[in-house]
Formats: sequence, structure tokens, C-alpha cells
Amino acid sequence: MKIAFSRMTVSWLILITMLISILVFPIPQSSASSTGTAANTEADSLIDQNSLTATLDNSYDQYLEQYKNEERPSGEIVIQGADYTNANEMKPEIVNELGGLAGDFVKTGESGSISWELDVPKSGLYHIAVRYFPIEGKSSAIERELLIDGVLPFSSAKNLSFHRVWKNESEQIAKDNRSNELRPRQIELPMWQESLLRDTEGYYEEPYMFHFSAGKHKLTLVSSREPMAIDYIKLFQYEMPAAYEEVKAGYDTKGYKETSGHLIKVQGENASYKSSPTLYPIPDRSSPSTEPYDVSKIRMNTIGGNNWRLPGQWISWEIEAPEDGLYRIALKSRQELLRGIYSTRSLWIDGEIPFKEMMQIPFHYDSDWQMNVLGNEEEPYLFYLTKGKHELKFEVSLGAVAPLIRQVEASVLEINAMYRKILMITGNVPDPHRDYQLNKQIPDMVEVFKKQSDILYGVSEELVRLTGEKSDKTAVLNKTAYQLADLAAKPETVQKRLNQFKINVGSVGAWLLEVREQPLEIDYLILASSDKKLPKANSSLGKKMVHEVSSFFTSFFEDYNTIGNTAEDEESITVWIGTGRDQAQVLKAMIDDTFTPLSGISVNLKLVNQDVLLRASLAGEGPDVGMQVGNDVPVNFGMRNAAEDLTKFPDYETVIKQFRESATVPYQFEGEVFGLPEQQIFNMLFYRKDILEELNLDPPQTWEDVYALIPVLQKNHMDFALPLAQSTGVPVLEANRAFAMMLYQMDGSFYLNDGAKSGLDTEIGLSAFKKWTDFYTSYKLPLIFDFPMRFRTGEMPIGIQDYTFYNYLTVSAPEIKGLWEFVPVPGLQQSDGTIRRDVASSGTSTIMLKGAKNKDAAWEFMKWWVSKDAQVRYGREMEGLMGAAARYPTANIEAIKELPWPARDYKNLEEQWQWVQGVPEVPGGYFTGRHLDNALREVINNGTNTADALYDYVQEIDYEIMEKRNEFKLDGQD
Repeated sequence: MKIAFSRMTVSWLILITMLISILVFPIPQSSASSTGTAANTEADSLIDQNSLTATLDNSYDQYLEQYKNEERPSGEIVIQGADYTNANEMKPEIVNELGGLAGDFVKTGESGSISWELDVPKSGLYHIAVRYFPIEGKSSAIERELLIDGVLPFSSAKNLSFHRVWKNESEQIAKDNRSNELRPRQIELPMWQESLLRDTEGYYEEPYMFHFSAGKHKLTLVSSREPMAIDYIKLFQYEMPAAYEEVKAGYDTKGYKETSGHLIKVQGENASYKSSPTLYPIPDRSSPSTEPYDVSKIRMNTIGGNNWRLPGQWISWEIEAPEDGLYRIALKSRQELLRGIYSTRSLWIDGEIPFKEMMQIPFHYDSDWQMNVLGNEEEPYLFYLTKGKHELKFEVSLGAVAPLIRQVEASVLEINAMYRKILMITGNVPDPHRDYQLNKQIPDMVEVFKKQSDILYGVSEELVRLTGEKSDKTAVLNKTAYQLADLAAKPETVQKRLNQFKINVGSVGAWLLEVREQPLEIDYLILASSDKKLPKANSSLGKKMVHEVSSFFTSFFEDYNTIGNTAEDEESITVWIGTGRDQAQVLKAMIDDTFTPLSGISVNLKLVNQDVLLRASLAGEGPDVGMQVGNDVPVNFGMRNAAEDLTKFPDYETVIKQFRESATVPYQFEGEVFGLPEQQIFNMLFYRKDILEELNLDPPQTWEDVYALIPVLQKNHMDFALPLAQSTGVPVLEANRAFAMMLYQMDGSFYLNDGAKSGLDTEIGLSAFKKWTDFYTSYKLPLIFDFPMRFRTGEMPIGIQDYTFYNYLTVSAPEIKGLWEFVPVPGLQQSDGTIRRDVASSGTSTIMLKGAKNKDAAWEFMKWWVSKDAQVRYGREMEGLMGAAARYPTANIEAIKELPWPARDYKNLEEQWQWVQGVPEVPGGYFTGRHLDNALREVINNGTNTADALYDYVQEIDYEIMEKRNEFKLDGQD
């Protein structure tokens, strides 16, 4: 008994000792691996603030701080563009006449670099201006990177923009045959411009200053996008405008007098020039006071709105002063989109800001139209104009909000960096009952939380001071600041609140997007003498009531589904489009000014939900042509004898040469083709350059590289993203693109015997399936995730997504601009050393319905629509209309070259496109995607052998294919 008691006592003592050791010295990792534990005990050993610090140290603020005591020498240094010293990967061209001017100018390309040498007589800070002429390109803004002596002076000098100039194609706004005004097409009007180098994002009001020491220097412009010609580059001192009081005193000194009896009105839609094709006239039917007005018809009577919101965008109007003298300027405007903050504009008159106050003109939130007279609380400002024509240009500015946005953006970067450090220790799903002692493992965590909390509280208070009110904009900042302060006070609770912390930081990221946008809608501008009474901005209550009642009754008689002109003659066709009204209006404008005049065929374009296309066709009410339909539609319609075989047309082979062979694969069946490709979308590899650099990783080239990369990511509680098929809200679950990528790279196929049997149960199919499922079973990749958010926070710094994700990041993730890139996907290395990078594609198409009354006319329309010229124009106009978020993924090989992709990105896109394969559509093929997903989940959830799981579901796929083939009598059975 004594021995037994002694053993029991020793056992209890050992157990108690182990418990005490765990409580006193908590294990820093849930992993049992001693290597992993050692590697993650000190988070700073792998990922620290180095990248963030480098980013902040290379900011313009740091650059100015570094040279704050430097002089600002007077005088100008002018470098002629034609005197360039060398060029790299570019072939500059000297021209002697351009844009109506004679001289020596240098044309620079959309890629490569060009350099000049200059001699600076005195050290100091200089502004730089470039006189340029936009060369015809892809209709997007020109972008350059500036290097001084081969070095980037600060990070934002990597993104310098030079605007093109746009105007309405016609001075008169055209109407359709139903008396609705049509949106005027925007055309480029190239002209010589002098542009100061300034912040593209609008974060700095004053133009950039660059430091040059005395002596010789080399100035280099690296082309990122679009060609341009350069007359000269000038180093000088830009003088900021004087205050109004000083300018007003000058009026008295010079004897300027106020005018009398003049009121000149200029309609907003009659703008002379714009910086972007998105700034076209827009209709407003919400108020009877808008000019011109019609109760039921569309009138293009305002300009701006949500399209006119990005810093740097400008609109100019020409206005004629009847005599020399002082005038007031007023705008009938509406800012109904940005609540809790005001929208800001700066005013330029004949190329100059008249006085300092015009750099920041506030337009406060109001749902009604306002008559805004430019002035302060005491009096309206007076502007001196000579008799004759003058240009008034209003430019989007961030104004007093700019420094606040800079502070918040820096805070988001620092908070995200800290979030990643915490994740390295706790993982994505931390144990809420465990004390990770984060304040000891990350010594600066509490300090960072306190500092960022103070910053966000300070920004919120300043925002209240500027706007005079608390709002949802300040609530987001206060909520995050409060949580940061509370986490600093209670660091032991961080792991329990990590998810809410991530949500709050995401909300601050969304705040950045919202506050950067400064929308404003303008009905008209007024130039008036002080003695003239200005018109009221809004109508009387009686007029508003009449307007509302009349609008209600006329809605019963107006056809809002038909876009533009309608026709009922024999040479007319009906076309249905289901994507959106903006797309339909752009297409209708193209039809009316290009297709119909060239072909003599009228088109009735209707905006219709594509879900009713088959039912309408069977009922004899369908269109002649259906546009922008999914990849599954053409063959499904064709096998039901509802779509026309396009190979019957004699020039089909010529038309189809415009596309890659893979683009037409989904529309082919039994030797017939039922659709022409419109869009072709495929996967690319997206990665965060900053995070991979921190981890000393390169973008993976092969799957072996991916296998080596995943453990490094997971050791730091990050993940690799494989694409997942969307399983909700879609009628047909497409075959998973990650599996398709592996299947095609191994030279497999989805179907055998011309679509009569599934090809997934072959040796290659089983191998690809095992390789795919191993990522989830062996490497534990997540099945459900929000890749856009995780990519922005850095939790998923690398992943495979379709290339339209590029559009999202360009527009919606400004905080990581320049920190990410996309490249071809990893592939399978071949025996000769090459890498096979096959990917599957999806897309949309246009089809001709079997019941089309005039098939030849319908075919002419389809040919025109998928042609290079039509696709380029549609792509450019959609991007002009909706911004970079709407960049069009055309399937036309030549058209995509003309869309505004930066040269480097297009090169990567083109490289991947060569490996794209189409996924065939077969009867019963809708079971393939569904059961492929079922087999994956069977393996993951139940641990079923991969071969057994896939075999079971392939039998279901084969059975459905056989049933459908019998239904459509495809095997010769009755």
C-alpha cells in the first residue's frame, strides 16, 4: 500500500507541476511542432513593421520632413523634351509639328523610359511642370513614374497622372424617335496642356516639391500607361494664390468697379471640356425646377453627380462677360450622396485660381437643389473679369479632409500590420479561454493600439469641427478608436475580440473609400452683377405636387424597357440585353450612330431579364438576338431547337478567327455552333508584393512551389486561396476552376466520346481530383472565405481569382495600391523545362434565336457586335461611364489590346490567355459541377477515399448525360 500510495503521490505531483508550468509559461503555439513554436514565439522575427516603416519612410510627408530646411530657389530651369539623352525599351520619336504648333517635340511610348540631363545651379526644393500633348492611345489617363538620378524620390511619385481632354461629340443633344434625349457620346479633343506634378489621389493640396542638389542630375520618366508627346519639363517655384482680402484690396487699388444689370446663365450639360469621358450630361426628373424639364421624357439636363467624385477630375464651362468689372459666381447644385461631410471643389478661371479661398469650396449635403453663391458667411466673393469669353473650371478636391484621410490611411496600414502579427500567434480561430500573453510576445502592441486610438479620435473631432455635426462618418472612427483603447487597456481580451476588431478595421477601410469620393451635381452656373436677384433653386409646393401627379399618370404610357429609337420596318430586328440600363444605353448609341447607318438595319433594343428568354422564345414572343447570355445557354437552347446554328452562314469561319479557339468551345455541340463569344474570363494569380517580400517568398511558378509556400504562410497563420465555384444564387453550378486548371494541365478532359460520357473517372481525372482535394485535406486550405477582404488585410496574401478581380482592387482597395500584382497561375513543369499553365474560362455570348424573322439581318448585327471596333468602343465607353471597375473582359483578341490596360499588366494577361481552355457544354452537363462539388465535400467531411467518392458521383453524371441524350434522341434512338 505504501508503494502504491507513493506512486500515486508522485503522479499527482507531476500532474500539478505540469499544470503550473502551462499556466505560468503558456505555449505560444497550438502546434506541437517545436520548430513552429520556436519560429512563432517572437512575432517580430518573421514579420515586423519593416515593410510598413519602409512604406511610411518613403512617403511624401517623410520626404518633405527630410528636406524641410532646404531653400526654395527662384528662377526656372527648362528642359526641352527633344533634348533627351537616352531611352530604355522605348523608341522616342522627334516631331516638328503637333496639335497645331511647330517646334521640336518628343513622342514617348506607353512602356519603357526616357531620360534627360539637367544642371541645377542652386540646391533646394523645386516644383516640376510638364507641357504635354496626349497621343491617341486607349482613351485612359496617361501615367508616368518619375526617377531622379535613377531613384524614386518618394512612393507616390510612382503614380503621376496626366489627363486627356474630352467633350460632347455634338453641341446639340440628339433625341430618339420617342422624343427622349440621348446621352451625347464623349470624344477626345487632344490639346497642349501644362501640368504640375501633383498627388493623383488628391491627398496634398500643393503640387509636389522635389529636392535637387546643385550640379548635374538625371531626370527619368517611366511609362506605365498610354503614350504622350513632351514639349518641355520645367523646374520652378509655383506661387500659391493670395487670400481674398488681399485680392479685394487690389481691386480697390486698380479701380475695378462692380457691374450692374447682368445675369448670364450657362447650363451644366453644356460644359466645354472635361477630364474624363465619365463626365457626360445626365438626366434628372426628380424636380420640376431642373432646366430643361419634361414630366415624362428624358432630358439630359444636369452634369456630374456620382460620376464627378474622384480627386483631380474637372469640368470647364465657357462663359462670356458682357463688360469689364466685378461679378458674383453662383451654382445651382445638389450634393445628396455624401452625408456627414461636404464635397469640395476648387475653381480655376482662365487657368489660374483667383484667390486662396477658391482652393476649397465646400458643398454641404442636402437632398434638394441649392443656389450656392461663392463667398463666405459675411459676403459673396467678387471676381474680376474682362469683357469677352472666359473659362471656368471646377476641379474635385479633398480640401481640408485630405490630411485626415492621410492619417487614417496610415493608421489602417499600421493596424493591419499589427493584426497580422497577432494572427501569427493566435491563428485565425484563437482559443478564447487561453491567455496568449500577447502584450509580452508583441511588446509594442499596447502602444500601437493607444497611438492609433488617439489618432482616430483626433480625426473624428476634427471632422466634427469641419462639418459642424456628428454623423455615421464619425461614428465609424469613434467605434474603432474606442475598441483600440479598450484593447490597449485589456490586452488579455484581444484574442476573444479579434473578429470584431477585424470588422471594425474593415469599416475604417470602407470609410476611406467613401470620404475620398466627392460627388456633386450641377444644373447651371450663373455669372451675375451684385444688383441682380438670383433665381430660386427649387420650385413651389404647388409645382412639385403637379409634377408628382403628372409623373405617376404618364408612367402608364411610357415604355421604359425599350432603349432609344424603335422601328417596325422589314429591315429591323429585336435584340434583348439583360445586364443593365447603362450598358443598354451605350449599346443603343453605338447601334444608332454606327451599325444602322452602315447596314441599313434598324434595331429595337430591349432591356429584359434573361431568365425569361427561353420561355418567351417557346411562346413565340422572343427576340431575334439575345445578348450577354451565360455559357450554358447556347448549347441548351441549340439542343432544344431554340437557337440557330451559326456555321450555316458562309462567312462564319472568317468571323470566328477573331477569337481564341477556347472561346467557342462552350458553344459547340455535335458539329454545330450556337453562339459567338462576347466575354472570356479566366484565372490569374494575385499576390501581395509587400507580404511575400517580408516572408522572403517569390510568386510560385509551379505546384511544387505552391506546396513549399503553403507551410510558410500557415506557419504565420496566413492562407493560400484556391477559387471556389459560387453555389448560391446561380441556376447551374459551374465546374470548379481550380479542379479544371489541374485537369487541363495534366492533359485531361471533362467529357469523352463527344460528350456522351464523363471523363472524370479516367486515370488523369482521378489524379487531378486527388491533387485538388489534397489542398483541403492535407494542406487544410479553407473552403469558405472572403478573399477580397482577406487579401486587403493580408490574411490571404496570395490566391487564384478570375482576372476581373483586378478591377475590384483598382477601385475598392486604395490602401494597398501598388502593393499587389497579378501574374500567370502556377503550372505543371514539363520534361523540357517549360511550364504548362492551362486554366478554364467562363464568359458570355450572343445567340440567334431559331424564331428570328430576318436571320441575315440578325447575323449582320451579331458580326458587328463581336467585331474589334465595336468591342473596343463598348469597352472604352463602359469604362468611361462607370470607371475602372467596369473594364470589359472582351473575348476578341485584337480588341483587348486596345483597352486601357497598363503595359505590364496586359503582358501578364496575354501570357496567361495563351493557356486558356474552354469547358464544353453537353446535355446533362449541369450535373458535372454539382457532383464534382459533392465529391469534394464527401472526401473532406467524411474522409472517403478520393477514387471511391469520385466514382460514385461520376455514375450519377453519366446517368444524367445518358438520360438527356435519350431525351433529345442524340444516339439515334426513337
